[in-house]
Amino acid sequence: MTVSSSQSGQGQNQNSGQSSDQSAGRPRYAVIGNPVAHSRSPHIHTLFGRQTGIDLDYGLLAAPLDGFTATVRDFFAQGGGGLNVTVPFKQEAWQLAQANLSDRARLAGAVNTLWQRDGVLHGCNTDGVGLVQDLRRLGVDLQGARLLLLGAGGAARGVLQPLAQAGCARLHIVNRNADRARNLASDWLRASGASSPAVSAGGLDEAALGGPWDVVVNATSSSLADAPPDVPAGLYAPGALAYDMMYGAQPTAFMRQAKADSAAHCADGLGMLVGQAAESFYIWHQVRPDPEPVLRTLRAALAAPAH
Repeated sequence: MTVSSSQSGQGQNQNSGQSSDQSAGRPRYAVIGNPVAHSRSPHIHTLFGRQTGIDLDYGLLAAPLDGFTATVRDFFAQGGGGLNVTVPFKQEAWQLAQANLSDRARLAGAVNTLWQRDGVLHGCNTDGVGLVQDLRRLGVDLQGARLLLLGAGGAARGVLQPLAQAGCARLHIVNRNADRARNLASDWLRASGASSPAVSAGGLDEAALGGPWDVVVNATSSSLADAPPDVPAGLYAPGALAYDMMYGAQPTAFMRQAKADSAAHCADGLGMLVGQAAESFYIWHQVRPDPEPVLRTLRAALAAPAH
């Protein structure tokens, strides 16, 4: 089984973000990372462009591990329109755009979308918006929901604010290192200015406390190793959804674990990938694409036999 993170996959365009004869005169966009050859972002944004009638050049931009800032500045100095940022540069992008961060990016401590306006660099984080939109697409009503978030790394941090804003009655963060989960919760509460008893944290062995849960989101990287997170059974309320931020051609290890634990519905993170890209597209172009047909296209490509 091939499992990818919410910023990975196979792209169609293998250029390095440099202009070509065919793309001359078109706005240039790219996904920047290391590695970056696997990214689906060029395919997604090309489909969004076709759907909305926006002619754009979206490519791949591989940055040296010690050369992210220089690569970004060179891209925009050459007239680049915008960058999506993937691993391992989201925190560095946050630092680079420190003077002009959206509230989402400020609270996430990471940036996945960069653009320049009047010579000034701006940064946003669209991961959480992509997740919330996909949960709603799946029919989840987050208002009043009890939600368990597995993991306390960058992926969890990036989605915490939009999930909290969606009106969850309870949002419990658990991690193998309980202190890390508690630190994430306290950091977010301090940065957001909120004083919400609905946000709590603990260790993985405490995942059942406060449950059963209406939604369980796996923000750990466990599925990359085809292994489920080490959580107790009995997590899922009747009708509950298990959502893995990872995705693959087959159900992830977390999804298989959830089904065995009586989760009524399971979904992977492909919809989140498309949703966060749609939000980036909107930031850059002020046109909101429809993620649904693009998601169907990607899902069909993922299910197609490898040649």
